[in-house]
Amino acid sequence: MTYLLILLAVSLAVSAVGWKYFIYFFSVGYGYGISALAVTIAILFHANLSLPTILLLILLFIFGLRLGTYLLIRERKAAEYRKILYAPLNQKQKPLGVIITVWLFCALLYVTQVSPVAFRLANGPHASELWAWIGAAVTLCGILLEAVSDAQKAAAKKVNPKRFVDTGLYRIVRCPNYLGELVIWTGVLISAIGAHLSWWQWIVAGIGYIGIVFVMFSGARRLELRQNETYGNDPEYQNYIKNTPILIPFLPIYSVARYEWLKA
Repeated sequence: MTYLLILLAVSLAVSAVGWKYFIYFFSVGYGYGISALAVTIAILFHANLSLPTILLLILLFIFGLRLGTYLLIRERKAAEYRKILYAPLNQKQKPLGVIITVWLFCALLYVTQVSPVAFRLANGPHASELWAWIGAAVTLCGILLEAVSDAQKAAAKKVNPKRFVDTGLYRIVRCPNYLGELVIWTGVLISAIGAHLSWWQWIVAGIGYIGIVFVMFSGARRLELRQNETYGNDPEYQNYIKNTPILIPFLPIYSVARYEWLKA
């Protein structure tokens, strides 16, 4: 249990960047927090590391570093994103209790997300490595999906910054970057199979997975509301959203705007 407290302390330290800008709790603090947790897990369990767990930790480190850096660069170069970041609502000083609660929630969530890898290593070297390899492969697919989605969106916005993106992976779902996140953490969860997790370890890992699924659908809802406000009168946009699932391919969920319980 001591290792979980160490991971929480690291997560709190890195995600504390949100005290500068509140939105950083969910963005820059998230990306760099995952990278820091991957490094911490490698240090804590260096004696139990195997090839697939090393690969998993490297992938998580790369994922977090790429995401955090991408968000920082986007903040400085994309006027649309700066408009969101520096919107009066986001700049308004939050009550101290709210800031502390969100800080703790984010730090805990990030720890639970990476916990399947930590649990696999903490439970000893006798776990089957097959599922760790499978989980690493799925995680790699998710990282590539998210990175390509971000690159395609950035390229499309350079061509026409005032038009919604419906090219490349955005032909399949409207939020392929969020889909990439779901694939990443599905891979991490898969890696825990065969690692002799106890009931409470599965609960912690499950909380992390359910938590990030909720966050991704919540993010998709916020994006949908913003796009509806910006492009709602565009017939092409209306046709696009009626025929392209919002997050999961082939799953006919075209809108989550009406689901108030996704508000976060």
